[in-house]
Amino acid sequence: MNEKPKKPLKPGVCHPWEEKRKEYEEIRGDENVVKEQHEWFDEQLYQFLWLMVSHY
Repeated sequence: MNEKPKKPLKPGVCHPWEEKRKEYEEIRGDENVVKEQHEWFDEQLYQFLWLMVSHY
């Protein structure tokens, strides 16, 4: 049980790009495009989750 304490997430983030990037060995093409798409999708997920929490 030598796990490092996790840093608190920034508001509006479910899965930070910095952590998700470590899961990919190699990104072919423009990494910034992948990062932008990841951040857009992550923001949409965050908004959806808050919508569900606030309405139910």
